[in-house]
Amino acid sequence: MKPPSARRPRPRVILFDLLSALLDSWSLWDDIAGGRAQGRRWRMEYLKLTYAVGAYVPYLDLVTDSAEAVGLPGWAAHEMEARWDELAPWPGAGQVLRRLAEDNRLGVVTNCSEAMGQRAADLVGAPFEAVVTAESVGFYKPDARIYAAGTKALNAAPDEVLFVAGSPFDVVGADAAGLTVVWHNPAGLSSPAAEATAGAVFDDLRELSLLLA
Repeated sequence: MKPPSARRPRPRVILFDLLSALLDSWSLWDDIAGGRAQGRRWRMEYLKLTYAVGAYVPYLDLVTDSAEAVGLPGWAAHEMEARWDELAPWPGAGQVLRRLAEDNRLGVVTNCSEAMGQRAADLVGAPFEAVVTAESVGFYKPDARIYAAGTKALNAAPDEVLFVAGSPFDVVGADAAGLTVVWHNPAGLSSPAAEATAGAVFDDLRELSLLLA
């Protein structure tokens, strides 16, 4: 674990990426794709498309486009929607967040449709006060407006917020939006830029409690 930056203030509000930082969505993508290698290619293509698109377009359209770009059938996106409730939290996620909620206000900022974002948030088992989706805001991360919407939803100032990213794109985007960022990276992604930007990098969500102690 990379230690936290000394400049990071003690947060009152913690915003989380949902589909990578809190849920192991990687395993579902891998299973639908028929293996880890193809699943990773599909997911990284999706992330590249999503973080470049800006204004909201239907989430499943991006999932379909990214599948076809790596040689998967377009119906893979429909299978993902059908199996969405199979998403599982990373180990300890619900317990960690319920404990954090005793002293902090918690929310989610996610690149997802409204319906699928709400369904996914319910799977974490945490008392979120706000679930902000790309569809509800009209923009995908890393547009600063979606991070700002998450902050506003919890009536917080940017310097009161800690953002827990789940992908390197999110680390850079949240930092550019003025939030303090740490990176939960259980998928073992490599990004020197994100590692240099994040105040801390860890692969077990239970380490977040230690950072905030």
